[in-house]
Amino acid sequence: MRYGKFDDEQREYVIDRPDTPLPWINYLGTDEYFGIVSNTAGGYSFYRDAKLRRLTRYRYNNAPFDIGGRYLYLRDDASGDFWSPSWQPTRSTLDEYECRHGLSYTRIASARSGIRAETLYFVPLGETLEVWRTKVTNERDTAAELSLFSSVEFCLWDAQDDATNFQRNFNTGQVEVVDGVIYHKTEYRERRDHFAYFACSEPLAGFDTQRETFLGAYRGWDQPAAVERGAAFDSVANGWQPMGSHHVKLSLAPGESREVIFVLGYAENPRAEKFDPPGSQTVNKRYVRPVIERWLRPETVAEGFAKLGAYWERLLGNLQVTTPDADTDRMVNIWNAYQCMVTFNMSRSASFYESGIGRGMGFRDSNQDLLGFVHIIPERARERILDIAGTQKETGGAYHQYQPLTKRGNNDIGEGFNDDPLWLVLGVSAYLKETGDLSILDAPVPFDNAPGSEVPLYEHLRRSVQYTQDRLGPHGLPLIGRADWNDCLNLNCFSETPGEPFQTTENVSGGSAESVFIAGQFVLAAKELAAIAELRALDGEAAEYRAAAEKMTGVILEHGWDGAWFRRAYDFHGNPIGSGENDEGQIFVEPQGMCVLGGVGLDDGLAAQALRSVADRLATPHGIVLQQPAYTSYRIELGEISSYPPGYKENAGIFCHTNPWIMIAEAMVGNGDGAFDYYKRINPSAREEISELHRCEPYVYAQMIAGKDAATHGEAKNSWLTGTAAWNFVAITQWILGIRPELAGLRVDPVLPGSWEGFRATRAYRGATYEITVRKPAGSSGRVAYLIVDGERVDGTVVPPAAAGKVVQVEAVVEG
Repeated sequence: MRYGKFDDEQREYVIDRPDTPLPWINYLGTDEYFGIVSNTAGGYSFYRDAKLRRLTRYRYNNAPFDIGGRYLYLRDDASGDFWSPSWQPTRSTLDEYECRHGLSYTRIASARSGIRAETLYFVPLGETLEVWRTKVTNERDTAAELSLFSSVEFCLWDAQDDATNFQRNFNTGQVEVVDGVIYHKTEYRERRDHFAYFACSEPLAGFDTQRETFLGAYRGWDQPAAVERGAAFDSVANGWQPMGSHHVKLSLAPGESREVIFVLGYAENPRAEKFDPPGSQTVNKRYVRPVIERWLRPETVAEGFAKLGAYWERLLGNLQVTTPDADTDRMVNIWNAYQCMVTFNMSRSASFYESGIGRGMGFRDSNQDLLGFVHIIPERARERILDIAGTQKETGGAYHQYQPLTKRGNNDIGEGFNDDPLWLVLGVSAYLKETGDLSILDAPVPFDNAPGSEVPLYEHLRRSVQYTQDRLGPHGLPLIGRADWNDCLNLNCFSETPGEPFQTTENVSGGSAESVFIAGQFVLAAKELAAIAELRALDGEAAEYRAAAEKMTGVILEHGWDGAWFRRAYDFHGNPIGSGENDEGQIFVEPQGMCVLGGVGLDDGLAAQALRSVADRLATPHGIVLQQPAYTSYRIELGEISSYPPGYKENAGIFCHTNPWIMIAEAMVGNGDGAFDYYKRINPSAREEISELHRCEPYVYAQMIAGKDAATHGEAKNSWLTGTAAWNFVAITQWILGIRPELAGLRVDPVLPGSWEGFRATRAYRGATYEITVRKPAGSSGRVAYLIVDGERVDGTVVPPAAAGKVVQVEAVVEG
């Protein structure tokens, strides 16, 4: 069952009924100011940091699920009938409804009783504000007297404090209305630093800034008293719950349309004037009023929206493909690339499943997000790498997460996720392969953002690898610490006496539990760092890293191979995890992917055997589950993983993030049909027909899909912010389609399904444009024999970098 359709030409997903199985959302903003918007106008906005600079309030885990947002109300002043053009929050019956989620914008249109309304929401490039452009049309044969009400509920900046510290917050709200602009002045424990504003392009019939006055006692957003009576109360908030609402009167002749623009924004006062006396609005008006007035003009809004479209046209133009599969084209050319941009901006911090409070930017997460984003805006990828590296400890360890506003590590999370440091090597390697910018390796980067501790970025990479080498366990495998990639596999938990509370080792990074996954990751990272060392003419150092990779490979084969697949780990007591010796959790997907990515078992057939075990034991029609059999009871020595019911999340759920590792591994062993089959199983576009089961958005990847042990096998959760986006983009574009940036140039080495006869692609790379054609006989599973580059045969599959601005014609010849 579908709830909408793809409009590929407009690069939009069109939702044609508001009652989607879950809120289907989109993101506004591209740089510093961001917002989440659902298909019924739910969501919230923030500046840079969803925890510390939250502009508007949103209530998670509510009933209905999606309450709080950018709501408008229309009222027929003749009849008293009122409704929400976005359906929520009044949920009044609409004669027509359509939501179009586009690239950093959303358009919601509806009609009721002969009145049509269409609202465009977007954040202009380079601005710290959002625009709501609403067009109201009278389609009746008679004149219409209407009232239009806007509404937002302000958050008191620190979203966690806002949701908990009521004894203080009910006394701090400050709002001022000046010349029709609503200024939210409430500060969090400091004065005159930043503020929000909410403005309207039309003369106001009234306004409200006190929530309980606007709504009325014991009422909700579905029945505001001001809207019901058709007149605002002109309330000014002093404490309690500040909000913003404009009341505009519209008199429309038959067929007449009126456009009303609302602007919600964030501003900071100049630092020299930060401590101006409270109550003075001279600074606000002096610096902000020109911005407000400019964006309340229709021509400015039209120009800003056109620039946003041109921006995305340029970004997506860096890679476009035409293949025999529509789902592949749609995801590669539009939605997967777009999701990679969003995950790059948000990490895992702010979605409808992440509150924006508990997590900032992830060290592991953000490095992986680079993989799918670096080709789009490499300059921002460079900036992010330096930000991430600046949070690293001198030991080479890393804060698992850090706040984007302060760039300080979250101490409550701390370090000890022992896979974290190695991801920095892989992120930097991806950047170097894409850009050739070796200067980043000499960029000075501090440890823990401490002034005076700066060393070249290359030294951070050295310490990332050394961190693993300094933390090896009894079998010579890397210590897992708190956890590796699987945050819920906490193997340094133990109980001295059965039934007693669990304990942890005092220093989990020094606990005895070991990770085969990190071992495979180390092999991959050490090889990448060896190649980087060679670029710096450090041949001796490169040899040391290759020797370390070879040594770890030997340890994996001796202690990590279980006979038909790679083991997962060893627990605190030295017992194998992910082994045929176990009664449950005998095989895990992560090491089957990561060990093969590191090249372990490729030459002796073990990689192919491990992948056959994945196909036999872990693959389902909805994707590859994390492990089998699922854990059916809580096991203290495993930690959180066994606390989930079978088939959900880390306990044998389809954790989509790991699926592309298997796709890549299948491509590495030459199995194009297997790699593409796995790709299609979790491709959101390919799952659109089963939206009533999948439930999440059919245009972006979800973090997990319920596994075969679950009661709701095939149901997705945690959409949008997931490493699944970047890794699937890498799997399909770099390994299945085979257009892969490397240090020496652009490799064209596809591993295609047998039924394909080829494909075409346009790829920007280091300032040049490569127009690529791949042709192969139908039914063939062969590989590229040679390339024809600008009419000349080139042996091998690597095209050397061309001069900036050049258009290079590449034909890949596949022989059966």
